[in-house]
Amino acid sequence: MFAKFLLATSSAAAATALAAAAFAANPMVGGAPMYADKTIVENAVNSADHETLVAAVKAAGLVDTLSGEGPFTVFAPTDAAFDKLPDATLQALMQPEYKDKLTQILTCHVVAADAMSMAIKGMIDDDGGMHIVPTVGGCELQARYDGDQITLTDQRGQTINVTIADVDQSNGVIHVVDTVILPPVPQ
Repeated sequence: MFAKFLLATSSAAAATALAAAAFAANPMVGGAPMYADKTIVENAVNSADHETLVAAVKAAGLVDTLSGEGPFTVFAPTDAAFDKLPDATLQALMQPEYKDKLTQILTCHVVAADAMSMAIKGMIDDDGGMHIVPTVGGCELQARYDGDQITLTDQRGQTINVTIADVDQSNGVIHVVDTVILPPVPQ
C-alpha cells in the first residue's frame, strides 16, 4: 500500500515538474505568463509592459492580422520604448487620420516568419556578422549580436535591443525590444 502511495506521489510530482518545465520554457513578460498555445495578441494583452503597443495595434486595426495563423516574428516595443517618442507624436499617431502611418510603424516590427533567436544568430553568422531583416512594413533592419544580445538597427540609425527573446506563441514568436522601430525618413 505504501509503495502505491509513493508511486502515485512520484507520478504526481513528475507530472507537476513536467508542467512547470513546459511553462518555464516561455519567459514572463510584463509580469504575466506567456503561453505558447495563445496568439501574439492574446498574450500581449496580459503584459503590463505592452499597454501602449496593444492600444496601437487596436487603433491600427491589426488585431485580426496578428491573431491570424502567421507565422509572425514581432519585435514588441515596451511602454518605455513608446515613452521615448515625443508625447505629441504618439498622441497624433493614435488618431484615425494617422492610421496609415501607425500601421506602417507597427508593421515595421513584424517579420513574416517564425524566427527564434538561434535562427536569427545563424542568419547573422551566415551573412558574416550582419543580416538584413525585411519587415512586413517595408523596413529593413540590420541584425547583429554580441554574446546573447541581439540588436537591430533601423533605417534611421537607431539601435534597438532585444531585451527578452524567444517568447513562443501559437502563431509565431515575440522578441521584446526597448525602442520603437521607425521607417526611413521620406525623401
